[in-house]
Amino acid sequence: MVDTHASASSPFHVIAKPTGAICNINCEYCFYLEKEELYPHQKRSDFRMTPEVLERYVQQYIEAQPGHVEVNFAWQGGEPTLLGLEFFRAVVALQQRHARPGQLVTNALQTNGMLLDDEWCTFLRDEGFLVGISIDGAQALHDRYRLDLAGRGTFTRVMAGLEALARNGVEWNALTVVQSDNGDHGAEVYRFLRGIGARFIQLIPLVEPEPQPQSGVSSRSVRSEQWGRFLNAVWDAWIVADIGEAFVQHFDMMLGLTLGQPSTSCVHSHTCGRALAVEHNGDLYSCDHFVTPAHKLGNLATTRLAVLVDGSQQAKFGNDKHDMLPDYCKRCEFLEHCYGGCPAHRVAHTPAGEPHLNHLCEGYKLFYAHTRPALRAMATALRRGAAVRDYARFLA
Repeated sequence: MVDTHASASSPFHVIAKPTGAICNINCEYCFYLEKEELYPHQKRSDFRMTPEVLERYVQQYIEAQPGHVEVNFAWQGGEPTLLGLEFFRAVVALQQRHARPGQLVTNALQTNGMLLDDEWCTFLRDEGFLVGISIDGAQALHDRYRLDLAGRGTFTRVMAGLEALARNGVEWNALTVVQSDNGDHGAEVYRFLRGIGARFIQLIPLVEPEPQPQSGVSSRSVRSEQWGRFLNAVWDAWIVADIGEAFVQHFDMMLGLTLGQPSTSCVHSHTCGRALAVEHNGDLYSCDHFVTPAHKLGNLATTRLAVLVDGSQQAKFGNDKHDMLPDYCKRCEFLEHCYGGCPAHRVAHTPAGEPHLNHLCEGYKLFYAHTRPALRAMATALRRGAAVRDYARFLA
């Protein structure tokens, strides 16, 4: 019997994996491809959200959001476009059926872009989907790790998908994974993204916790100071000409924190636990980075989404972010910018040997120190009614 409790105690977000880990490319660094092993008795063709699971998820996700907050559906993978347009037409129809009067329902689709054509893009535009395109820089940088199933680079096909988006007027943003290969090219990557028309940019550091003699992470992972230098290089390129023209998620979040607002990202929040992941079969997990048997909360067929989100297991998961913070972090001058970062990246040790230090700690410190004067000046400008671009007038 399904628990009948409908609404959660506070807003939350779910990333839906309607194809599970199934994808049409084989990125060397993808942490999700191995999640296919969670369902060893399923064939690849079985990794598809059925109509029954889809409706259950859409209905419960809408019902579980308290009040009249916007309900944002995020569709990722694997590669969600493998399901075809009919699946997403069904998504929109179900959302219209279950939304409360006056409730705003939106959609975001994260894709490698290779299957996008005019038919896809017309639908995405007409239904107001925000499309995230995964691209790691110009061809040489992108094709280093983002290869298809035959081992060939995907850059040319991704660019064809981007051209289809532009041709049809679809709103899109860029998601770039920062790893050891492109991590020394921050300004180059940023200028490339701006050159292809990206106005909204997400930068995701790659941290693969694989035991190594010294680092504790894989050789593909971005090194800590490298991450800081990358962010600083992007910042320096952005601040010269692109304030108000381009929006880098990390910079927007940091400006908000400087203004005293809560973090817009769980990575830099005091606790986490309100960003979950649902698999193709309705299994719910604590987080997209913790899709493991230990972090499975239940299945939507037997327990309603709101109950799982507010349950004790998920509450402990979220509070562990703060409760397991090393003393080294608690004494840090940048604590309120970071709060230890993503728990999935806490694979290092402090100088005193405490566990659970973020692998990216030194890099974040470089970034915070580099940008703090300008961020404070921007915050002062905003408080005084000036435009952010006028921040230079308020630098001490």
